[in-house]
Amino acid sequence: MSALAVEHLPEGDDWDRAVRLWKEMEWPEGSRVEIIEGLITVTPAPANRHNYIAAKLNRALYAVVPEEWGVHQTLAVAIPAKTGMYIPDLVVVPNDLVLEAEDECFVPAAAAELVIEIASRSSLRHDRLVKPAGYAQAGVPLYLLVDAFAPGGPTITLYGEPKGDVYRVLRVGKFGDPFTLPEPFAVELDTSTFPTP
Repeated sequence: MSALAVEHLPEGDDWDRAVRLWKEMEWPEGSRVEIIEGLITVTPAPANRHNYIAAKLNRALYAVVPEEWGVHQTLAVAIPAKTGMYIPDLVVVPNDLVLEAEDECFVPAAAAELVIEIASRSSLRHDRLVKPAGYAQAGVPLYLLVDAFAPGGPTITLYGEPKGDVYRVLRVGKFGDPFTLPEPFAVELDTSTFPTP
């Protein structure tokens, strides 16, 4: 699985043009199409292991999030300051925002309470470097990276306290270790069943 950059936005082009291209082009069915650093990037549908981890996290989060929040898997979040339109693996946002968003295709990343990315071989640079900078810039309070490809072994890392485009590492654990998310989630994630490559 590899990413394909299909459209680079010319220097000085505006956010509206980027979003229009992203929304209006016909993309391969089942693929994930994002704007990352001004590039419209197409990646194939995630692998089964990836989807399994997303489902486990989704179930854990729904057990603790307030009724007025939703846990979404294909919801795009806009980060105009980074010329980014990311589709995180999971994002927790208020339900009313999803229904009342100015645009029916995305919500502002700043509205997210938690964003989760599950690294794939094709997305390592984006999930480890580019997207955290974008989410931090947008002020997303918590970013969780599930990285089965981490150099020291499969790792789960929680980032928080964003300043500019940088997060502070709040917690790191290995797959199999207990891993607790802080308030407002306060849930222990069972990473023992997370598959590894």
